[in-house]
Amino acid sequence: MGEKFQNIHADVLAKCLQGDRYAQSQLYKLYSKAMFNVCYRITNNFDDAEDVLQEAFISAFRNLQSYKGDAAFGAWLKRIVINKAINFIRKRQVEIAEIQDNVADEDSRPVEYSREMMDIERIKRAMKQLPDGYRLVFSLYLIEGYDHSEIAQILGITESTSKSQFNRSKKKLKEILQKEVIYE
Repeated sequence: MGEKFQNIHADVLAKCLQGDRYAQSQLYKLYSKAMFNVCYRITNNFDDAEDVLQEAFISAFRNLQSYKGDAAFGAWLKRIVINKAINFIRKRQVEIAEIQDNVADEDSRPVEYSREMMDIERIKRAMKQLPDGYRLVFSLYLIEGYDHSEIAQILGITESTSKSQFNRSKKKLKEILQKEVIYE
């Protein structure tokens, strides 16, 4: 334990720490596309995602000395990006509606989707229709791979609220997709 992670971009990171603008540009090119996708999934808006991405990279470059190298740089950067995107969502809304912990999910059966409903573009469109809180938990859990305890910590909610929002987001997504099937 306690061993440092061997980063494949260590030379670029070292130059960035010295203030090398070209190295910063290289690092940006290496990670910007993937990090933009994270921003977009959370903010649900292209322009907002671009703004959040820029803020995240500025913050990362300003705080690069705090990167300890015990995980991949991309994972460290992704955490900054997610935090910036979440803060953006919080600022944009007066408050994200929280679901009461004691409200049980009405339908605890697993959601089943037909092959027709699994079209990726349709799911992306449907995800855009989810309320911010639902979309945020759904994206962090299913797409970004965080577990409910990590999501709870990131968002400042309880683990059961995270689970409840995720289950409700699945249910809402299913409703949206089923309405699309009816109207097509």
